[in-house]
Amino acid sequence: MAREIPTARPGGAGAALGLLLAALASLPLCSSPALASADSSLVLRVRVQDAIGPASRNFIVRAVDDAESRRAACLVLELDTPGGLDESMRDIVKRILGAAVPVVVYVAPSGSRAASAGFFILQAAHVAAMAPGTNTGAAHPVQMGGGEMDETMAGKVENDAASFVHALAQRRGRNVEWAESAVRESASIAASDALEKRVIDCVAGSLDDLLVQLDGRQVELISGPHTLHTVNARVESHSMNWRDRVLSTIANPNVAYLLLMLGTMGLAMELWNPGAIFPGVVGAIALLLAFFALQVLPVNQAGLLLLVVGVILLLLEIKVTSYGALTIGGVASLTLGSILLFDSPGALSRLSWSIIVPVVVCTTLFFLFVVGAGLRAQRRRPVTGPEGMVGERGRADTALTPAGRVAVHGEYWWARAADAPVAAGEAVVVTAIEEGRRLVVRRST
Repeated sequence: MAREIPTARPGGAGAALGLLLAALASLPLCSSPALASADSSLVLRVRVQDAIGPASRNFIVRAVDDAESRRAACLVLELDTPGGLDESMRDIVKRILGAAVPVVVYVAPSGSRAASAGFFILQAAHVAAMAPGTNTGAAHPVQMGGGEMDETMAGKVENDAASFVHALAQRRGRNVEWAESAVRESASIAASDALEKRVIDCVAGSLDDLLVQLDGRQVELISGPHTLHTVNARVESHSMNWRDRVLSTIANPNVAYLLLMLGTMGLAMELWNPGAIFPGVVGAIALLLAFFALQVLPVNQAGLLLLVVGVILLLLEIKVTSYGALTIGGVASLTLGSILLFDSPGALSRLSWSIIVPVVVCTTLFFLFVVGAGLRAQRRRPVTGPEGMVGERGRADTALTPAGRVAVHGEYWWARAADAPVAAGEAVVVTAIEEGRRLVVRRST
C-alpha cells in the first residue's frame, strides 16, 4: 500500500521534517517479506557424491547458509553416499532442521544410494525425494575396518541411532517403523517401495520433474508453514571448492594416518641424514596435510601419544641394548596408538587392520634398519682422507727424534713422534694428524 508523504516548501524546516518522515516511513517496507523475497524464484542445487565427512558437512552447511541469505525458494541437495561419520552427519541434520528455507534431499541420479548416514540426512529433509533405480536405508551403526563393539556398547549405539531416526521420521510425518528397521535390521528399500511405504515424499525422474512436483507443496519451517513455488524457477548449481575436495580426500582416517606416519618417517630420515633434502620435503608436506586432516577428525589424544611413545622406543632400541624389549614395546605402542587414534563409536572412523598392520611393520623396520644404519654410519670411523689415517700402521723411514719420515699405505708422510723417539725401521701406529697433514705416531706394540 502506498504511503502519503507530507510535503513542505523547499528550503524550510518543513522540508527537513518531510525527508525524515519519508525515511522513517520507508523502513518497514525495506524489511517487508515482499522485498526480502526478491530471489524467491531461485532454486539452489548442490551435489554430494562422496562419503559424509568434514568436507561434505562444510559444503552442505555453507549451501544452506547461502540459500537462506539469498531467500531462495529451496535448496536441492542431490545425494549419492555410502554413509560416513556420525559427527558430520549430525551437524548436517541439525543445520537442515534449523534451516529457514526448505531443504530438499534428492537421491539421484539413477543408481545412486543414500545409505547409513545418508538415510538420516534424507529423513531430516523437508522433502525427501528419490530418482527411479535408487535405494536408501542400511543405517545400522558399523565400525570402519570391520571391528566389533562389545555387546553393551553396540546396544547403546543402536538404541541412540534408532531413537534419532525415529524422531526425524516422526517430525517429517514419515514411516517411523520402517525408519527404525533401517537402523536395527539394516533394512534397505528401493525408491518405488519407499514412496509406497511413506519413507519418502516423492519419486522424480529428473530435476525438472522434481520441481514440478514440489510446486504448491507445503512444508514446516522453523518459522511456520511454508508453500513451495518452484515451477519455472531459475536453477543455480554449485560444486565443492578446491579446499573441500582436498579435505574430502585426506580427511579419510586411513589416508590421514598414512600421511602422519609417512611424515614422521620422512623427517626422521632427514634429521639423521642431514642433506638428503627429499625425505625432509616429503615428510614436512605429509605432516602438514595430516595435521590439516586431524583437526577435523575425532582424534583420541591417548592414541596420538602412544604413537609418539612407540617411535621413541624404536629410536632407543638403536642406541640401547635391550635384547628386543624396546622393540616389542615400540611395536605394541604403535599398534595400540593406531587402534585408538580415531575413536568415535558407531561411526565409520576407525582404522582398518589392513592399514594398521603394514604401517606398523614398515615403521618398525624403517627405524630399526634404515635410521639405525644412518646412525651407525655417522659413528663409524672415517676410512678415507687424512682422518682415515688414524689407527693405521706403518714403518719409520727415518729416525723420529722427534720428527722424521714414515711410510704408511705405501706413501711417505712427514711425522712426529708422540712421546719417545722412534728409530728408523721400527713399526709405528698413527695417533693423530696435525695441521699441514703431518702425522703424529708412536711405537707399535
